[in-house]
Amino acid sequence: MLVRGGFIDQLAAGSWTLLPMGFRVVSKITQIVREEMNAMGCQEMLMPLLHPKEVWNQTGRWESAKEVMYQLKDTREREWALSFTHEEIVMDLMKKHISSYKDLPLAVYHFSTKFRNELRATGGILRGREFLMKDAYSMHLTEENLMEWYEKFKQAYFKIFGRLGLDVYVTEASGGVFTDKRTHEFQVLAESGEDTIYIKKGTHEGYNKEVFEGKSGDYEEHKSIEVGNIFPLGTMYSEKMDALVTDKEGKKRPIWFGSYGIGTTRAMGAAVEVFHDDKGIIWPKAISPFAAHLVSLGVSSQESASRIYDQLERAGIEVLWDETDRGAGEKFADADLIGIPVRLVVSEKTGDKVEWKERAGEKIELVSVEEAIKRLT
Repeated sequence: MLVRGGFIDQLAAGSWTLLPMGFRVVSKITQIVREEMNAMGCQEMLMPLLHPKEVWNQTGRWESAKEVMYQLKDTREREWALSFTHEEIVMDLMKKHISSYKDLPLAVYHFSTKFRNELRATGGILRGREFLMKDAYSMHLTEENLMEWYEKFKQAYFKIFGRLGLDVYVTEASGGVFTDKRTHEFQVLAESGEDTIYIKKGTHEGYNKEVFEGKSGDYEEHKSIEVGNIFPLGTMYSEKMDALVTDKEGKKRPIWFGSYGIGTTRAMGAAVEVFHDDKGIIWPKAISPFAAHLVSLGVSSQESASRIYDQLERAGIEVLWDETDRGAGEKFADADLIGIPVRLVVSEKTGDKVEWKERAGEKIELVSVEEAIKRLT
């Protein structure tokens, strides 16, 4: 549906171009994530995507994460990796700039491209070899302070996914190539999902299949899509990379470290898996590429539609105008496929009014332009 609707285009397996409408959706997801990260005290920055081997060697992940990491050599035979994550890079940065307990706690984040050598890039934009992600990192003097912030991130994630229109479940999971500690994933229920999770009845909490270990019968099995994760990484990275701070007593102590990710392009794909029908996408309002889809029918309606388009724009309403010379059926089918929350039709029959139809419903109303603007704002 994302391909047919003109949101994305495939370059190669696992490599997708965000077309203008797809970019608008991801930009709206990004802004919601940014607002909630800033609200909890994180600072935005941007780190490089090309990493020298020496940094990854400090933790041993040049070898242990080799299967998922793209590794390459330049013309001078120096070895590099393309970013599949940024723990080592942010820790290298922190040890240059923080030295005292007074500098902590500190949390930073960025939106950047990630590269992962997926053996099978399937599910369209859900599992790519190259994708966009928000990753945040927090640094602390004590484990207690790390876990306080870990909970803050968990609550911020609930807010983010709630604003995106996604109902998420938190599941305990393994740390994979990131940590030997248990971590938490944020999952959206979907029959097409690759993950199997077990949710405690009456709650939004449970376990990923890989760590479930056959708990009691109070759990229900679901298929799901992972849209976010949080990792309490402890002191392994700071110890191996010699990232130490001085405490109140003047002693050197390793930094306690946490990592927190949300796939922004993946969130777009997950939203479509959850919100669609046999006609096409049904975007949640907060991340729809436009607030309204204006459809003009017939040559005689173009002037009226142009005037209405200008009124909507002046009111600050983002509107997509289909002014193409096609039949009503084809235009309506496209509107259903694209999935913008409200369709406004202008034709000879509507006069100085517009037909109002919500994508998620069947009811069609004839309303004034002023009423349409009022509803849309």
